[in-house]
Amino acid sequence: MMRTVVKNYEDVDSWKTVMFLYNAAMKEVGTKLEILNDEFQHVHKYNPIEHIKSRIKSPESIVKKLKRYGHETSIENMVKYVNDIAGVRLICSFTSDIYRLAGMIGNQSDLKVLSIKDYIKNPKESGYKSYHMLVSVPIFLSDSVVDTKVEIQIRTIAMDFWASLEHKIYYKFEGNAPEYISRDLRECADMVSALDEKMLSLNEAIKACLQESEREKES
Repeated sequence: MMRTVVKNYEDVDSWKTVMFLYNAAMKEVGTKLEILNDEFQHVHKYNPIEHIKSRIKSPESIVKKLKRYGHETSIENMVKYVNDIAGVRLICSFTSDIYRLAGMIGNQSDLKVLSIKDYIKNPKESGYKSYHMLVSVPIFLSDSVVDTKVEIQIRTIAMDFWASLEHKIYYKFEGNAPEYISRDLRECADMVSALDEKMLSLNEAIKACLQESEREKES
């Protein structure tokens, strides 16, 4: 959601300006998330974020997505219809961290949450799981403030492992993988979900055990 839109796709300077804004927004969100993680570590002695990945969508990918949506190639359409040009991915240890982080992000006063897609509670047909937040962040320039969109994806290590391999496999087939490949990938997604549930359960058991040990020491 940008307040200023450049309409001429062929204008190189305009293209550079828009991509500069997306880069700035990506850095801004990344910094906020690192600060949240540091604060959580300071207060709770635990960091929910294993690592942060950031990327800007390539011009080729943007054009391809616009064509898939049936839109003409223009900067105006790019800004309006392509929501994941600037992307930040948070990789967590446990599924409980995902919703904790989503709540922390939603409480940031200078971030506006535009939409949420919970593919953990409602996985895609392929088996894909992740938590997507589309936010806008104000970018303060010398003479204006421009609200710029960033997509934040939050997922566990296991979810990220599956999604990365699924993307590579489907890329090789150009999106037309044989049915048995898709079926096996869905089965792997079920295994990933079972692993996440088991690891979360194990983590909760470890915390309960440590708390009980602390109580025994104090008594």
